[in-house]
Amino acid sequence: MTDTTPKTTHPVLIFWIIAGWVGFCLLPWFMVEDGIWSFAWMVNGYPFDEDYAPAAFLIGQGEKVWLAPLLVPLALPLLVLGKPKSDPQYARILILAGALGFGWLIAQGFSIGIRGFNFDWMKELFGEPKIRQFGMGYGAMICATAFLFLLTQGIAARGAINGDVFVVSAIGGVITIVTVFVFFPIAKMLFAAFITEEGAYSVSVFASKFFDDRLWGLGCFAGAKCGAAWNSLFLAILVGFITTALGLCFALVVTRSGFRFKRGMRALTVLPIITPPFVIGLALILLFGLSGSVTRFVAEIFGVQPTRWLYGMPGVLIAQTLAFTPIAFLVLIGVVEGVSPSMEEAAQTLRANRWQTFKTVSLPLLRPGLANAFLLGFIESMADFGNPLVLGGNFDVLSTEIFFAIVGAQYDQGRAAVLAMVLLFFTLSAFYAQRAWLGKKSYTTVSGKGDAGVHPLMPRGLAIPVLGIAVAWAVFTAVVYGMIIYGSVVELWGVDNSLTFKHYVTAFSVRFEEEGIRWTGAAWDSFWTTITIAAIAAPLTAAVGLVTAYLLTRQSFAGKNAFEFGTMLSFAIPGTVIGVSYILAFNVPPIEITGTGVILVVSFIFRNMPVGVRAGIASMSQLDKSLDESSLTLGANSWQTFRRVILPLLRPAILAALVYSFVRAMTAISAVIFLVSAEYDMATSYIIGRVENNDYGLAIAYSTTLIFVMLAAVGLLQFLVGRVQIGRRTQLGAEKTT
Repeated sequence: MTDTTPKTTHPVLIFWIIAGWVGFCLLPWFMVEDGIWSFAWMVNGYPFDEDYAPAAFLIGQGEKVWLAPLLVPLALPLLVLGKPKSDPQYARILILAGALGFGWLIAQGFSIGIRGFNFDWMKELFGEPKIRQFGMGYGAMICATAFLFLLTQGIAARGAINGDVFVVSAIGGVITIVTVFVFFPIAKMLFAAFITEEGAYSVSVFASKFFDDRLWGLGCFAGAKCGAAWNSLFLAILVGFITTALGLCFALVVTRSGFRFKRGMRALTVLPIITPPFVIGLALILLFGLSGSVTRFVAEIFGVQPTRWLYGMPGVLIAQTLAFTPIAFLVLIGVVEGVSPSMEEAAQTLRANRWQTFKTVSLPLLRPGLANAFLLGFIESMADFGNPLVLGGNFDVLSTEIFFAIVGAQYDQGRAAVLAMVLLFFTLSAFYAQRAWLGKKSYTTVSGKGDAGVHPLMPRGLAIPVLGIAVAWAVFTAVVYGMIIYGSVVELWGVDNSLTFKHYVTAFSVRFEEEGIRWTGAAWDSFWTTITIAAIAAPLTAAVGLVTAYLLTRQSFAGKNAFEFGTMLSFAIPGTVIGVSYILAFNVPPIEITGTGVILVVSFIFRNMPVGVRAGIASMSQLDKSLDESSLTLGANSWQTFRRVILPLLRPAILAALVYSFVRAMTAISAVIFLVSAEYDMATSYIIGRVENNDYGLAIAYSTTLIFVMLAAVGLLQFLVGRVQIGRRTQLGAEKTT
């Protein structure tokens, strides 16, 4: 008789087993000298050279023997290949293999560094160090990833989250990368708040810096200066409210009005987000500064003395509102479009007028979007240092104080860490206030039922002020950007206004030779580096952000609140702190990526990931869970449901995450200052260098070029992502049928 028992196959398990062995036996274990993107190691003594050898070859040569124990957890999963998932041994062996392998990698990575043992007790136990190791390379990273996902498969096999391998693996993966690239570097930075000059830990050192009058002073009530903490808090609240209101106005004009120039207005709202912040500040100075064109015009008309009113809170408020309104718009546009027209039509059927429908049906369903837009505006204002640096004057805020504590003559990491803690407290308080305001109410409007309704237009009493505000702000934005473009084609901005294109020629000249095109412009190297880094970071940022949003809105698991807190942490910390903390954390093994392009990509992913998370949460809160349940009932697994059902309905959130992450990678300043290197110079650091050399024309020309490049990129992303298609008529189509 033939055996008809079906063989048990585990394709995902087999993949990670093979990946682990490939990383251990075939790929360089340590970071290669030429960087992670280089493959020159394949012809430079591989696989026997110690710098390029895989772990198996190192062990075979008697080197790095502490890697030999990894053979045990690599071999253990082979024992379960023929076993069903229901077999208790399946889960136990995979959990044991994953935990042993991942745990040993972490232990040996932190114990042995470039100079040998990292801990004094190890030196006393084993004697003077004669061993050393560098940061993780291809092999170590792939092997660590394999151990992690072997562990998550074992946990799923034990029945966690109904045994769903995709969900458990996604939770494990996100927790791991957030811990490594958010909690670890920030914790390393914040510990500096308790370190004395002798290197010991002391609470009194923290207290002396925390209870500083420059931080908490209330002198503004007596005509003096307020502390940086109160300044930052008041400014952030104002920016949060104003940007949310403006973002809602633009979203309503684009989706709920018959305004002819919707596309132009939509493009105009994106402009500020694709501009280095200090360029907006310079344009505002040209308009409203002491010698600004608007200031001089008003002084001549009314016969008043020009003042420096722009420098301080008013100027920072205007600049931040310009810069961060697009974030609110990008979050709110998807939420406004996601409100089901059938609910609004039902209200009108019950004889509610447009105003009653908007006030009682539409507006309450926008609460998730409004809350997330305010939160992002608040956090962005708190973390921004470019605008306060240019326009702040004597108006001190936490971000600039942190910047000067780190890069100033004092170089006081402890003070910077204390200020970062205060800033983090404010942003997390806003986060929990937002959660309390939303409560546990349901905002679901999109279900599995057909919905071919059409959004009603705004009531006239609302449409007039909303359109007026949106048009006025759009005109103001256009004027600011007109000044930026004008400044790029004059000899010397504000001094010699002769028209010239020499700045563009200097930055982006090309020469056609027999060998091909030669990029002779001074800015090309940083331009191509920036494009490459941004193109790599953007899809990874969107993917991590949306998967995280899916887990937060669709799954229940232990530690969910801490999980959500971790995803927002990097966004709440200023980029200057992120930059310095990354240098401290990743300048030594086990993750040694300082000075490489990888550290730039990683910093952009985890700095910008919260926007994808918040946009995804706002959009997914409107999708009925019955969509997921129907898909699962029809035999699809969680991965197929996420890919085929949820993602197509999240196109506004995907677009928001892609656009934001791409343009922020192109225009980021604070973290980039610390993380760039001679080989990986970014556009913003190059522009700042030009500004420091008083070469404003070249700096503005470069910024203007970036604006047009990113506008094209945003248009391309919108074309590739597309719009949500859920069977609704357009207002134009509805008008034709009436």
